[in-house]
Amino acid sequence: MNRKQIEYMKTEKLQKVLANAGLGSRRQLEEVISAGRVSVNGKVASLGDRINSADQIKVDGRLITLASKFKTRVLIYHKPIGQVCTRHDEEGRATVFDHLPPLYKGRWISIGRLDITTCGLLLFTNDGALANALMHPKQELEREYAVRVLGEVPDSVLESLQKGIMLEDGEARFQSIRPAGGEGANHWYHVVLTEGRNREVRRLWESQGVTVSRLVRVRFGSVHLPRYVGLGKWHELDKEEIIKLARLAKVRIAL
Repeated sequence: MNRKQIEYMKTEKLQKVLANAGLGSRRQLEEVISAGRVSVNGKVASLGDRINSADQIKVDGRLITLASKFKTRVLIYHKPIGQVCTRHDEEGRATVFDHLPPLYKGRWISIGRLDITTCGLLLFTNDGALANALMHPKQELEREYAVRVLGEVPDSVLESLQKGIMLEDGEARFQSIRPAGGEGANHWYHVVLTEGRNREVRRLWESQGVTVSRLVRVRFGSVHLPRYVGLGKWHELDKEEIIKLARLAKVRIAL
């Protein structure tokens, strides 16, 4: 191995380094780099650049400290209806980030999203690599939702929803559907899927002419929404819970 190869091995992709610093997921940071918002040693960075520990990196003119990786933290947040999952909202609506505890290094990264009319479990972490791994489609991590629908749903419709429905962005299906009771016109089901496409749960039901009147995410991977975490409240996972989540994502973390 020559000197050039050794030096190359000491470098890492810029978006990976920034993600490990808690600045966002790799996908988000690729967009930031492509927009020309990142500089390395005074020059505008390009997607694909590799850096080492001696390089000076700035994002939007702010110097980024790339010290040794800080402790991985993960939060559960019980999102209410009416909050959006963007960091800043142009319409001035409340965002989930307004209700999280402050971080003194890095920032909270949302692991997936819920639309404004959906409530329930959201996960946040300061570890960009963990967030990216948990969101990657190849992991096929289970998401479980409690769904309230209007009217009786025939068994034939439930079977179709599990066999597969062609939506505008490709085929989708529920891994499982479990009846969960209900009264009058309201019927509850628990459904599980392994991807996080936009409004996928609602679109699947609506494709069969079924109206969803309430949607709550109750589980993501190994993490369940605890009853003691009220709407708009957060709870930090302990070490063992974070290790279990990292194993599912097949990623190394700092504890």
